[in-house]
Amino acid sequence: MKRFLTSLFLFVVMLYGARGQMITTDPVVPTLGKTIKIYYDTSKDPGELNNYTGDIFAHTGLILEGSSAWQKVIGTWANNTTQPKLNYLGNYRYELVISPDIERFYNVLPGEKVKKIALVLRNSAGNRQTRPDIFIDVFETGLNVVFTLPEKYSFVTEPGTLIKVSASATNADSVSLFINNTYRKSGNKPDLLTDTIEASVYGEYWVKTVAWDLPASAADSFFFYVRKPVITSPLPDGLKDGINYTSDTSVTLVLHAPYKNYAFAVGDFTDWLACEKGYMNVTPDGERYWVEIKPLTPGKEYRFQYLVDSSLYIADPYADKVLDPFNDEYITESTYPGLIKYPKLMATGIVSVLQTSQSDYNWKSTSFKATPSSRLVIYELLVRDFIEAHDFKTLADTIGYLQRLGVNAIELMPVTEFEGNLSWGYNVSFYFAPDKYYGPKNSLKAFIDTCHSRGIAVIMDLVLNHSFGQSPFVQLYFDHYGTDEIVMKTPNPWFNAVSPNPVYKWGADFNHESPATRELVDRITSYWLTEYRVDGFRFDFTKGFTNTPGDGGAYDASRIAILKRMADRIWEVNRKAYVILEHFTANAEEKELAEYGMLIWGNMNYQYAEAAMGYSSDLSGVTHISRGWNVPNLVGYMESHDEERLMYKCLAYGASADSYNIKTLQTALKRMELAALFFLTVPGPKMIWQFGELGYDVSINFNGRTGNKPVLWNYYTILERNRLFKIYRLLIALRSSHEVFHVPSFSYSLSGKQKTLYLSSPEMDVTVVGNFDIAQAVTSVNFQKTGKWYEYFTGDSLFVISSPATITLQPGEYRLYTTVKLESPLPYLGTEDLSFSDYGFLADVYPNPSTGPVTFVLSLTKPSEIELSVFNSSGVAILHKERQKLPEGISSFSWDGRSQSGERLPAGLYFARFRSGRLVKTVKIVRN
Repeated sequence: MKRFLTSLFLFVVMLYGARGQMITTDPVVPTLGKTIKIYYDTSKDPGELNNYTGDIFAHTGLILEGSSAWQKVIGTWANNTTQPKLNYLGNYRYELVISPDIERFYNVLPGEKVKKIALVLRNSAGNRQTRPDIFIDVFETGLNVVFTLPEKYSFVTEPGTLIKVSASATNADSVSLFINNTYRKSGNKPDLLTDTIEASVYGEYWVKTVAWDLPASAADSFFFYVRKPVITSPLPDGLKDGINYTSDTSVTLVLHAPYKNYAFAVGDFTDWLACEKGYMNVTPDGERYWVEIKPLTPGKEYRFQYLVDSSLYIADPYADKVLDPFNDEYITESTYPGLIKYPKLMATGIVSVLQTSQSDYNWKSTSFKATPSSRLVIYELLVRDFIEAHDFKTLADTIGYLQRLGVNAIELMPVTEFEGNLSWGYNVSFYFAPDKYYGPKNSLKAFIDTCHSRGIAVIMDLVLNHSFGQSPFVQLYFDHYGTDEIVMKTPNPWFNAVSPNPVYKWGADFNHESPATRELVDRITSYWLTEYRVDGFRFDFTKGFTNTPGDGGAYDASRIAILKRMADRIWEVNRKAYVILEHFTANAEEKELAEYGMLIWGNMNYQYAEAAMGYSSDLSGVTHISRGWNVPNLVGYMESHDEERLMYKCLAYGASADSYNIKTLQTALKRMELAALFFLTVPGPKMIWQFGELGYDVSINFNGRTGNKPVLWNYYTILERNRLFKIYRLLIALRSSHEVFHVPSFSYSLSGKQKTLYLSSPEMDVTVVGNFDIAQAVTSVNFQKTGKWYEYFTGDSLFVISSPATITLQPGEYRLYTTVKLESPLPYLGTEDLSFSDYGFLADVYPNPSTGPVTFVLSLTKPSEIELSVFNSSGVAILHKERQKLPEGISSFSWDGRSQSGERLPAGLYFARFRSGRLVKTVKIVRN
């Protein structure tokens, strides 16, 4: 504790601490150099661990002098084997022993000064924990004093409340108590003072205790505010919920919180005290609380929260920037330059940020016109797994690649602030703030600006079916955690008490029939359309936008009305905005929504995977015609973030016959070409999942379904994979250049193993033929007319005398015939790439997976110089062998699993790349 030798009345302010009965210590005043016992009583924890009796682990560290950050943290978050386990004493009480002393338990170095023990206590599953962080003051040996009562360092109370006060001291000869610098009393013992203070008069009060060991002194203090009645005052005109910037030096904060008693704004502008300056007015209808904050320094960032009804601290739900006490420390300076620090000793939970006089982003692309919805080729991507740097700035640098591919829209998986850093993003917590793990908000705007300058639209993935526990909307009316959802208190403005859907439910369920929810949805969509100029939205799980009980699969008129109303409001802001639904309901409902102008996700992953693997499958579901729709508003996809990768399935489960084996890399990639042909030539909007154009073959379940996946840009340099990219590019270019691929009516035969597609327009006729079997097949083709037809990929021509005609195709072979000769792709593809035979040499590895050395086996059709490189899952080269000449036939050699420097490599996924001139083979290696 700090000593005061000259300034007797200087207060020591610590706002959030562990004084309550939930946490106690022995001794009462923890000091350095001694064993400390920390006791935790779950019966007195009002949070997630209330009355818990199972195993509890401590995530613990120290706060050192000069920093508010956690340091000396023991073990790894969520890894129970590395963190201290508490002893269960019975009767809901647990004990954590810091032994032999704080210094040795936390490995404190000489010269480091300990100020606090920091704790988060968690159950063994990691799904329940103490909130907020627990901080326990630590004192040096000698003169110290600390309040053990009241339970909080700062609080709000009502007139007439009796406040019990207790202060304990060490090495003191007297202890005194002061209120607002006025002496009140001294203790009955040299090391103990008790009192009861009546909060009788409205106002702000500082209470301080001073321990004396003349001439030295030590002090501790707490603050309380005796709350006067809330002032009722109408909301000034033009203000909205959230942060309202009224001048360069002032803001008005508005909190929508009906059924609450009072609220304060607390933050840097109130020294993090709930005091008169932040006490909020209430509107006459009791719906909103508001307060003007001034003066503020122009351009300065201020961190703040709302305190609601004495104990609930929340961030502003409409803030465009928030701070996270657990995850911000992992965001690097290169990702988010100059990120303001979280106020660790002042706040707990998420903190919002306001800043007057912000500079507007200078948009450069001002005349962009998005592609008509029926012509969309959407590229869905997860920033985290698309680029190693996981930031918007680097993402903008990849637009050239996507422009070459030819896509005309990018669909970003959720980028609004979500829980944690490493996430798919469907656990959204703040709907107006870009997630900082991806960079600053202006970097997102710059990315969108760059896309528009390249002719590419940007579609946002929004999650408005549910929300989770970090959301302030949820926290305001949280009741308890159910088995598989959050149960909400009622009444509340936004949520159902529980989801009406017994099968599909997550978090707290939005009530889309509530006026407040409708207002929130409209504000979210309008904000992103105007502030960030996004071109539309993909809405997650719109099946859940209903209060009708059931699993959501049946036709639901109320849900249709909700979605039509939402779409209408979006189109009032931008009449050409895309409204895409992940719906999966009865076809009659999807048809009605599609014909109203919305786009509906069409999941064809299973069907295309079965076909690619060599099994019978019907692909007709990718057409709007098969569903009886009058408009081509079906967004078909073979892969999405939520589905297994086709290439992985082919390599794992592909069929084989004789020498034709879909489980081999080159054959599987050819099957990807075949699938792409029968996907991208079908009229209607289409969606590609990231790296599908390169045959990405890492399973969705690698590292856990939603876990990080390897970013394999090196696939682009592999000849066979690069050819697949080129096939995608050519097919997308055909779609972009020729109306025949957008005709409203067409015919097809997409069941069985031989498939055909027929397109006709005044420009030309197109016939697509493919053999999905693993054996040669004779296919009957109903050419639309007789005469000369041109095969696009080979440049060959065919004279059709009568139709139907028969064509013999090898397994996996395909043809695209047109009645107009198109520019040949041969110079682009390269003639050596067109053969369906093997590429020069074969490579394999065994055993695979392996815990030790492996053997590489090469089969060469002629003597060749072979160069070997091994990469880790991040694409970093860890081994390189210079070229060596190998003879025709089979050669083998071993690798001991060590890097170039001799370091033994950890378990994981690796890639061995063999290069011979322009030919490249890549083999996956799994080390266990």
